[in-house]
Amino acid sequence: MSQPSSDALTFSDASARVDAYVSQFKEGYFPPLLLMARLSEEAGEVARVIAHENGKTPKPGEDAGDLELELADLLFVMICMANERGISLERGFARMMDKVETRDANRWTRKEESE
Repeated sequence: MSQPSSDALTFSDASARVDAYVSQFKEGYFPPLLLMARLSEEAGEVARVIAHENGKTPKPGEDAGDLELELADLLFVMICMANERGISLERGFARMMDKVETRDANRWTRKEESE
């Protein structure tokens, strides 16, 4: 696994960039329930792209979608939710990885070294 480059975007960087953007508007962050609705909407758009990539034919005139952009939209809303609640995604991600690396360490079949 490669190490991030020195110019890699961190969760803290992304959080600060989103906050700088949102903070310039009087409305600020959406309230929690609206953020949850937006998160669900963006997850649905990710699902639509995956469906199109796996055999579902787009409706006439409908774009097949851009998975990279849709995942980034989902990430933007998650960052907004974390910022609005004062939550550190870096800390949360580290805690989650510790959980899966410990709990699920032997759950899956490991690849052989030669693979």
